[in-house]
Amino acid sequence: MLGKAILTVAGTALVVAGCSSPPPPPLPAPIPTLSTPEPGLVEPAGCLGTGVTVKSGPVEAALGHRAVVLTLTNCGTTPRTLTGYPEVRLLDKEKRPMAVEVEHGTSYMAIDPGVRPQTVRPGGTLLSVVSWSNTVTAGSPEAGAYVTVAAAKGDPEQRITVDTDLGTTGKLTLTAWNAELKH
Repeated sequence: MLGKAILTVAGTALVVAGCSSPPPPPLPAPIPTLSTPEPGLVEPAGCLGTGVTVKSGPVEAALGHRAVVLTLTNCGTTPRTLTGYPEVRLLDKEKRPMAVEVEHGTSYMAIDPGVRPQTVRPGGTLLSVVSWSNTVTAGSPEAGAYVTVAAAKGDPEQRITVDTDLGTTGKLTLTAWNAELKH
Protein backbone atom coordinates (compact mmCIF):
# COMPACT_ATOMS: atom_id res chain seq x y z
CA MET A 1 0.00 0.00 0.00
CA LEU A 2 2.87 2.29 0.82
CA GLY A 3 4.32 1.57 -2.62
CA LYS A 4 1.03 2.53 -4.23
CA ALA A 5 0.97 5.80 -2.27
CA ILE A 6 4.53 6.62 -3.32
CA LEU A 7 3.67 6.01 -6.99
CA THR A 8 0.57 8.16 -6.67
CA VAL A 9 2.55 10.98 -5.03
CA ALA A 10 5.37 10.62 -7.57
CA GLY A 11 2.88 10.60 -10.46
CA THR A 12 1.17 13.68 -9.08
CA ALA A 13 4.55 15.38 -8.67
CA LEU A 14 5.40 14.62 -12.29
CA VAL A 15 2.07 15.91 -13.49
CA VAL A 16 2.42 19.05 -11.37
CA ALA A 17 6.03 19.51 -12.48
CA GLY A 18 4.95 19.15 -16.11
CA CYS A 19 2.30 21.82 -15.63
CA SER A 20 4.55 24.27 -13.85
CA SER A 21 6.52 25.35 -16.96
CA PRO A 22 4.55 26.85 -19.84
CA PRO A 23 4.81 25.19 -23.24
CA PRO A 24 7.20 26.83 -25.69
CA PRO A 25 5.62 29.51 -27.88
CA PRO A 26 4.45 28.27 -31.30
CA LEU A 27 6.76 28.93 -34.23
CA PRO A 28 5.66 31.88 -36.33
CA ALA A 29 3.90 30.93 -39.55
CA PRO A 30 6.16 31.31 -42.57
CA ILE A 31 5.47 34.43 -44.59
CA PRO A 32 4.94 33.58 -48.27
CA THR A 33 7.43 35.23 -50.58
CA LEU A 34 5.90 36.67 -53.72
CA SER A 35 8.02 38.35 -56.33
CA THR A 36 6.16 40.62 -58.71
CA PRO A 37 8.31 42.66 -61.05
CA GLU A 38 7.65 46.37 -60.99
CA PRO A 39 6.32 47.92 -64.20
CA GLY A 40 9.12 49.11 -66.44
CA LEU A 41 10.68 52.52 -65.96
CA VAL A 42 10.68 54.72 -69.03
CA GLU A 43 13.68 56.87 -69.89
CA PRO A 44 13.36 59.67 -70.77
CA ALA A 45 10.28 60.32 -68.69
CA GLY A 46 7.41 62.10 -70.30
CA CYS A 47 6.15 62.52 -73.80
CA LEU A 48 8.62 62.22 -76.68
CA GLY A 49 8.66 64.73 -79.51
CA THR A 50 6.82 62.15 -81.65
CA GLY A 51 3.81 62.46 -79.32
CA VAL A 52 4.05 58.97 -77.80
CA THR A 53 5.47 57.24 -74.78
CA VAL A 54 5.94 53.51 -74.17
CA LYS A 55 6.00 51.58 -70.91
CA SER A 56 5.77 47.93 -69.91
CA GLY A 57 3.65 45.89 -67.57
CA PRO A 58 4.95 43.12 -65.32
CA VAL A 59 6.59 40.02 -66.76
CA GLU A 60 4.02 37.22 -66.98
CA ALA A 61 5.14 33.57 -66.85
CA ALA A 62 3.64 30.24 -67.97
CA LEU A 63 5.32 26.85 -68.38
CA GLY A 64 8.79 28.20 -69.12
CA HIS A 65 7.53 31.01 -71.33
CA ARG A 66 7.59 34.70 -70.48
CA ALA A 67 5.93 37.82 -71.87
CA VAL A 68 5.62 41.50 -71.20
CA VAL A 69 2.99 43.84 -72.64
CA LEU A 70 4.23 47.11 -74.10
CA THR A 71 1.73 49.96 -73.91
CA LEU A 72 2.15 52.88 -76.28
CA THR A 73 0.21 55.97 -75.22
CA ASN A 74 -0.45 58.92 -77.48
CA CYS A 75 0.54 61.75 -75.17
CA GLY A 76 0.49 64.29 -78.00
CA THR A 77 -2.27 66.50 -79.32
CA THR A 78 -2.87 64.86 -82.73
CA PRO A 79 -3.74 61.31 -83.79
CA ARG A 80 -0.83 59.06 -84.76
CA THR A 81 -1.07 56.13 -87.16
CA LEU A 82 1.32 53.20 -86.79
CA THR A 83 1.56 50.19 -89.05
CA GLY A 84 3.45 47.11 -88.03
CA TYR A 85 5.77 46.27 -85.20
CA PRO A 86 7.68 48.34 -82.69
CA GLU A 87 11.46 48.35 -83.01
CA VAL A 88 12.87 46.42 -80.03
CA ARG A 89 16.41 45.76 -78.80
CA LEU A 90 17.50 43.81 -75.73
CA LEU A 91 20.24 45.23 -73.48
CA ASP A 92 22.26 43.55 -70.72
CA LYS A 93 22.63 44.97 -67.20
CA GLU A 94 25.48 47.24 -68.40
CA LYS A 95 23.07 48.59 -71.07
CA ARG A 96 25.00 46.95 -73.92
CA PRO A 97 23.03 45.52 -76.87
CA MET A 98 22.69 41.73 -76.82
CA ALA A 99 22.84 39.49 -79.88
CA VAL A 100 19.20 38.40 -79.88
CA GLU A 101 17.00 37.44 -82.81
CA VAL A 102 13.70 39.36 -82.90
CA GLU A 103 10.95 37.42 -84.66
CA HIS A 104 7.58 38.92 -85.63
CA GLY A 105 4.54 36.73 -85.09
CA THR A 106 2.55 34.56 -82.72
CA SER A 107 4.16 32.93 -79.68
CA TYR A 108 3.05 30.66 -76.86
CA MET A 109 2.08 33.77 -74.89
CA ALA A 110 0.39 35.99 -77.52
CA ILE A 111 -1.39 35.86 -80.86
CA ASP A 112 -0.06 38.30 -83.44
CA PRO A 113 -2.98 40.32 -84.90
CA GLY A 114 -0.98 41.00 -88.06
CA VAL A 115 0.07 44.23 -89.69
CA ARG A 116 -2.54 46.87 -90.44
CA PRO A 117 -2.72 50.62 -89.85
CA GLN A 118 -3.59 51.49 -86.25
CA THR A 119 -4.60 55.07 -85.46
CA VAL A 120 -4.23 56.09 -81.84
CA ARG A 121 -5.94 59.29 -80.78
CA PRO A 122 -4.58 61.58 -78.03
CA GLY A 123 -4.85 59.70 -74.73
CA GLY A 124 -5.39 56.39 -76.55
CA THR A 125 -3.17 53.32 -76.39
CA LEU A 126 -1.83 50.53 -78.56
CA LEU A 127 -0.38 47.25 -77.28
CA SER A 128 2.37 44.87 -78.38
CA VAL A 129 3.64 41.73 -76.63
CA VAL A 130 7.31 40.78 -76.32
CA SER A 131 7.69 37.11 -75.42
CA TRP A 132 10.49 34.60 -74.95
CA SER A 133 11.24 31.14 -73.64
CA ASN A 134 13.70 30.50 -70.83
CA THR A 135 14.68 27.10 -72.21
CA VAL A 136 18.24 26.02 -71.44
CA THR A 137 19.78 23.44 -73.77
CA ALA A 138 23.51 23.87 -74.22
CA GLY A 139 25.68 26.79 -73.16
CA SER A 140 25.24 29.50 -70.58
CA PRO A 141 21.86 31.08 -69.95
CA GLU A 142 21.54 34.75 -70.89
CA ALA A 143 19.54 37.45 -69.21
CA GLY A 144 18.66 40.92 -70.37
CA ALA A 145 17.92 43.81 -68.05
CA TYR A 146 16.46 46.41 -70.41
CA VAL A 147 14.44 46.64 -73.59
CA THR A 148 14.63 49.64 -75.88
CA VAL A 149 11.45 50.38 -77.80
CA ALA A 150 10.82 52.71 -80.71
CA ALA A 151 7.18 53.07 -81.77
CA ALA A 152 8.23 52.76 -85.43
CA LYS A 153 11.42 52.56 -87.45
CA GLY A 154 13.26 55.87 -87.18
CA ASP A 155 11.46 56.99 -83.99
CA PRO A 156 13.50 57.70 -80.85
CA GLU A 157 13.95 54.76 -78.47
CA GLN A 158 12.83 54.60 -74.88
CA ARG A 159 14.69 52.31 -72.47
CA ILE A 160 12.46 50.21 -70.22
CA THR A 161 13.61 48.02 -67.33
CA VAL A 162 12.52 44.43 -68.11
CA ASP A 163 14.26 41.35 -66.69
CA THR A 164 14.43 38.75 -69.46
CA ASP A 165 15.66 35.29 -68.58
CA LEU A 166 16.26 34.02 -72.11
CA GLY A 167 17.86 30.71 -71.19
CA THR A 168 19.91 29.75 -74.25
CA THR A 169 17.26 30.53 -76.88
CA GLY A 170 18.59 33.96 -77.90
CA LYS A 171 15.21 34.90 -79.34
CA LEU A 172 12.35 37.33 -78.67
CA THR A 173 8.96 37.16 -80.41
CA LEU A 174 7.04 40.38 -81.00
CA THR A 175 3.43 41.07 -81.97
CA ALA A 176 2.30 44.02 -84.09
CA TRP A 177 0.80 47.13 -82.49
CA ASN A 178 -2.91 46.64 -81.89
CA ALA A 179 -5.66 48.26 -79.82
CA GLU A 180 -6.36 45.02 -77.92
CA LEU A 181 -4.58 41.79 -77.08
CA LYS A 182 -5.72 38.61 -78.80
CA HIS A 183 -5.76 35.39 -76.77
